[in-house]
Amino acid sequence: MREIILDTETTGLDRKTDRIVEIGCVEVFDFLPTGRTYHQYCNPLQPVSKEAFAVHGLGDVFLSTKPTFKRIHNRFLSFIEGATLVAHNAPFDMGMINAELDRLGLPPLKNEVVDTLELAKRVHPRRKHTLDALCSVYNIDKSRRETHGALLDSELLAQVYIELRGGRQFGMQLDLLGGDEAEEMTKPARQRPIPLPSMVSDDERAAHRAFVAELGNGAVWRDYV
Repeated sequence: MREIILDTETTGLDRKTDRIVEIGCVEVFDFLPTGRTYHQYCNPLQPVSKEAFAVHGLGDVFLSTKPTFKRIHNRFLSFIEGATLVAHNAPFDMGMINAELDRLGLPPLKNEVVDTLELAKRVHPRRKHTLDALCSVYNIDKSRRETHGALLDSELLAQVYIELRGGRQFGMQLDLLGGDEAEEMTKPARQRPIPLPSMVSDDERAAHRAFVAELGNGAVWRDYV
């Protein structure tokens, strides 16, 4: 299953008037990062609010040299096409993206969406559910996160999401949860190992058959020919 872990940074919190200034995406397939990412700064064509600047540190001068959402939207839509989108407080990110698409006369996203904030509330009902708090729960290194950044936050969220789904630390996670909470978690099914090709040549196989034939009908090696 292909999923895109996604985050946006914006000029503010109002989808009707504020604009996207950064998009970060990390591709995950069957709960494993593939190494493919998408990252883009956007010129919002309007000032960044002081409150938003304090969160992500992206200023008007820096953003004025970047392409607008109109110029980059095709590549973004191509990257996320057909994938389930995963975001922390997904209604906000989806709302901002759909508002940008609406300004271009385009339809809203049709992708399935997973909100890791709601998922975290179910898995850890008595804990804090910020990205920083969840990184601490799963011992994920967040030392680079001095300010919010869409790509860095997507990379951290990808690790959190895999753990919330019962990933690499499944056993440890069950120890942290109560019985009822643990039952909610589903461990991803293991894939069957891919069989390795035989290293025995046809000549070696024929020689082995001839040798076994000389041992008589009672030879145990006949079972392995």
